[in-house]
Amino acid sequence: MIYQDYIKVLTIDLTEETYVVSQRKDLKAYLGGVGIASKLLEEHLQEDKAPLDPEQCVVFAIGALSTIFPIVTKTVAMFWSPLTGELGESYAGGRMALTMFMARYDAIIIKGRAKKPIYLSISSHSVEFKDAAAMWGLESDEVGRIIREREPGAGKRSILRIGPAGENLVHYASVCVDTYRHFGRLGLGAVLGSKNLKAICIYGKGGQEIKDRKAYFKTFTDIHQKALNTDLMKKYHDLGTPIGVSGMNEFKGIPTLNLQTTFSEDIEPLTGEAFAQRNLIRKTACAGCPVGCIHIGQFRREFGPGYEYEAVSVSYDYELIFSLGTFLGIKTSDEVLEMIEAVETYGLDAISAGVVLGWATEAFQKGLVDESQTLVPLTFGNQKNYLKALKHISDRTNDFYRALGDGSAAAAKLYGGEDFAMQLAGNEMAGYHTGYGSVLGAAVGARHSHLCNGGYGFDQAEDFSLDTLVDKVFEEELHRCLLNSMIACLFGRRLYDRGTIVNALASIGETHTEESLKAAAVEIYKTKLRLKSRFGFDQLNLQLPKRFFETPGGSTKLEPEVLAGLMRDYAAKCDALFTSKD
Repeated sequence: MIYQDYIKVLTIDLTEETYVVSQRKDLKAYLGGVGIASKLLEEHLQEDKAPLDPEQCVVFAIGALSTIFPIVTKTVAMFWSPLTGELGESYAGGRMALTMFMARYDAIIIKGRAKKPIYLSISSHSVEFKDAAAMWGLESDEVGRIIREREPGAGKRSILRIGPAGENLVHYASVCVDTYRHFGRLGLGAVLGSKNLKAICIYGKGGQEIKDRKAYFKTFTDIHQKALNTDLMKKYHDLGTPIGVSGMNEFKGIPTLNLQTTFSEDIEPLTGEAFAQRNLIRKTACAGCPVGCIHIGQFRREFGPGYEYEAVSVSYDYELIFSLGTFLGIKTSDEVLEMIEAVETYGLDAISAGVVLGWATEAFQKGLVDESQTLVPLTFGNQKNYLKALKHISDRTNDFYRALGDGSAAAAKLYGGEDFAMQLAGNEMAGYHTGYGSVLGAAVGARHSHLCNGGYGFDQAEDFSLDTLVDKVFEEELHRCLLNSMIACLFGRRLYDRGTIVNALASIGETHTEESLKAAAVEIYKTKLRLKSRFGFDQLNLQLPKRFFETPGGSTKLEPEVLAGLMRDYAAKCDALFTSKD
């Protein structure tokens, strides 16, 4: 919180139904966001217990600049991932950062397990533990509707909820935040489900007076004008991230048919232009963002005889078009939107769900599993059967779907096909196979996400060089530790260089230099690396599926020995963080 020399932490014990608020001066050095969340997770982690043990905690945190500057809209969740068995780090927008700020909490720690299904109602002065038995088993949209009717503070509250997949402990279950945003990756939904926690409602109404209005307004205006009046954010508002579908297909970098190829002749119906022309009905934004990157698409579904139709609206983006479209051979925008609606209904991470189904389809085709296990024939492009399979994953219908619910790495270990289970360190791949940067970046990234360091972007640069790739990926990982301690949306990363962050912090009374911010980013990254070590992760022993080397990324066919050398160089740079005297 601004104008204070401490971090305010709310700790909630679900087992005892108690809570305590503490003021932590020692956490100020970690700035906020992922910095304080990593440190708190390090303090509370119990590595002698399983990821879904009730004694494990979840940490939510907002950043040093949350809500008071444009596009600084995210909340981070840190936890032990049941999917990868190591660092769980996920981000969501919506109104959550705003409501935590208005409720006067920098971080919220949740531990223990409720005796029966509950939801939490959190405000600046209390935490209430409320019965959610009647909500258990309901889809996330229904839960949101019920809580909106029960809880006060419309417009000043944020509602988090899990679906049936989280209740059933699917290892990549997501958490829906304010309908259109999510803590998607790495299984936070399963962690909340293991705690009998169906939902969280955070309500805040407190404001914050700015002391130096002149300095603040100048910095705010500079950032705001760049966001609205330059090309830096234009694509995110116009077509949104789906603008990249046609370009990535042309680059031959969009994973298709379980990464058997990275190009499709029939991409046009799945491009951003096609979605906009055929399905887009409106755009919206997270609280505090002037851009409006959330694109809502609509499809029509028949629900009864006699031409009875309903219109269904869901948000869509590049990653979902990849995972629930090209990766599965699905050809039309309506079919992709219906797949998105299904993962929303069940509360599944869309990326992992699609990539897991890609492995299952190829395993079925190769005879590793049969229809007695899959229950429906899985073939690329058969969207109706994929919809049924998603329901089976959420319900954990049989042994096969229980394995799928643990992720593609776990399923392939049981049934075979590890060479084409497209995951890195247990986390299903994102929508880029562009070259060495995309694979290296996800392999070494702290949470094995394409967003850790944007490695795929370096592959597409005109000045790409293997000689500088490791340095660029490493420096970007550090910079994103800084951005995620503010917490700026990564779509706005070019608006928030270190100089701009220095000015923004100075305008609210926080004195930093570019050098001190980089030093803080290094300490944050070191905290993550210590956590990964405690989880047992060894980067140099990471085994990658052979298909990453069989299918060219862009125009580059990757060589295992070259990638191994890059990973050794990166590991050496991480080791140097702990031995350097600078």
